[in-house]
Amino acid sequence: MQTYDNKTALLNAIQSNYAKYINEFEAIPNALQDKRIDEVDRTPSENLAYQLGWLTAILRWERESDELSGKKAEVPAPGYNWGHLGDLYQSFYQTYADMTLEDKIVLLNQRVSEICDMITRLPDEVLFEANQRDWAYTKAQWPVWKWLHINTVAPFKTFRTKIRKWKKVALS
Repeated sequence: MQTYDNKTALLNAIQSNYAKYINEFEAIPNALQDKRIDEVDRTPSENLAYQLGWLTAILRWERESDELSGKKAEVPAPGYNWGHLGDLYQSFYQTYADMTLEDKIVLLNQRVSEICDMITRLPDEVLFEANQRDWAYTKAQWPVWKWLHINTVAPFKTFRTKIRKWKKVALS
């Protein structure tokens, strides 16, 4: 896994991978956003909803956490636990199901911008040292940057490949 030693490197990785990812949706007509194909596990709509769901969750975790008062965010989401992520993904798909691809993209652009703003505001020790946020605590003692990487850079890369495969099959 990629590691980052400063905010600029993390921000550049998020922004460059996001730009490549989101550009893949330009050629997809809204009428096909829910078209399912056997070769890919998510439709374009689900692909974007997944990203929206996780970025919204991270922003909520950070907003709801108050380390000084002991207030903790519910992770991964209220009513869900780490053992049932499939149900959480379904809730992401349902939350954004009535939106057009264009509307999802506008909202995802906003969420990526908010994540980048959050990174800019966080002190380096919170971003790069383990155990700085209760919501980021795991047995592996991940720093916040790692949570951000696995919910931005990594899926932008992997899901870009999936959406490209979807387009090759569905649009040919």
